[in-house]
Amino acid sequence: MAAEPRGCPVIVRLMGEGQLDVAAEDLPALNSLDDQLESAIESGDEATFRAALHALLENVRKVGTPLPPDSLAPSELILPPADAHIAEVRSMLGDDGLIPD
Repeated sequence: MAAEPRGCPVIVRLMGEGQLDVAAEDLPALNSLDDQLESAIESGDEATFRAALHALLENVRKVGTPLPPDSLAPSELILPPADAHIAEVRSMLGDDGLIPD
């Protein structure tokens, strides 16, 4: 995915929870958490993976504004559920992780 222009919100889907509108200026912090998640997956460290996944999801919930459940807006980013297994998240990773630069 190409980087969003500064100021344009990004719709993020949290699997099993719904969609949130996230401001573009919040993406660098989320990308940093995504990098930590990717490192944990590469090392195979389950405890670090779990902590990194929860930190990423919690931060999205904190900075994002929930969209109505009946919203039909397409999601630019899709993040796994909090109970996802390391192999599931590994299969979702692109070249730039879950949140591209």
